[in-house]
Amino acid sequence: MPSAARIFHSPEEALGRFGPCALTVGNFDGVHCGHRRLFREVTQIASANGWEPSVLTFDPHPAKVVAPERAPKLLTTIAERCRYMGECGITQVLVLPFDLPLASLEAEDFVRRILVEALQARAVVVGDNFRFGHRQSGDVHTLARLGMEYHYEFRALPAVTMRGVVVSSSEIRRRILTGDVSGAAHLLGRFVSVEGEVVKGHGVGSRQTVPTLNLEAAAEVLPAVGVYVTRTFDLESERVWPSVTNVGFRPTFGGKRLAVETYVLVPLEEPPSRIRVELTRRLRDERKFESPEALKAQILHDVERARKWHRRWNHGRLMRRMAAAAPYTGS
Repeated sequence: MPSAARIFHSPEEALGRFGPCALTVGNFDGVHCGHRRLFREVTQIASANGWEPSVLTFDPHPAKVVAPERAPKLLTTIAERCRYMGECGITQVLVLPFDLPLASLEAEDFVRRILVEALQARAVVVGDNFRFGHRQSGDVHTLARLGMEYHYEFRALPAVTMRGVVVSSSEIRRRILTGDVSGAAHLLGRFVSVEGEVVKGHGVGSRQTVPTLNLEAAAEVLPAVGVYVTRTFDLESERVWPSVTNVGFRPTFGGKRLAVETYVLVPLEEPPSRIRVELTRRLRDERKFESPEALKAQILHDVERARKWHRRWNHGRLMRRMAAAAPYTGS
């Protein structure tokens, strides 16, 4: 298991500590399959040369500073992005505070001050549509030209396409918002997830239907209202449980506020305080029932469908492990 990446929060903090590195630059919201392709390239270059595989990213998203009316809602928090980067083999990340002075920095000054002087980049890898600098005046041609001047290797990679779809944060965001968590997972390379603190609910579930864990989600993008088969992770103990989750407004009880309520399918000795909920497939729309008893009956039906999915998923995972461990008997 890769160790957590070291996080820096300013060029001054990174100066002299970042070390010679292979570097990729971007927002990396969602850390999807396209981003992971860049990380693999960076780690391969770094490994071959004895450099640090590194990332430069921004917080807040640049659009929130230069065009807040067009700023996208984010799939992941900066902490989640850094964790996923570490899991991909990235060893250090500069989370650069994005503000108006940085937005006004000319492309060549950005390369010289940040990439070369502060981060000691020996190789720079970006997507072939990458733009940067004041009014996005810099592009891959700028980076290639400056690479010859400042003596870093430069590579621009094409976008990753899966089943004819270009992998992008915007497409993943669209799928999640429509409830297509399976389709979004295909582009992410992992299940869609939300995480945060477990908060006190209204107590209605434990009295009239089934007890749930109520999640105060940190992400700005939540799946479409509905019921989902899920897996729930305790972020403090690393325990994981099969579960079923409702994202919605609790219309049977006159709810007005969007809530994420998770019912764990096994007994809990002690409720967790922070969880991550992975949404594996959508079961149905949320709807209003004529009584709490009718809702409870539907929940129990949802639970049974979720149990069947988890049994199939666990069986499939076991078969894959057995196949991977089987000795090769070919000639």
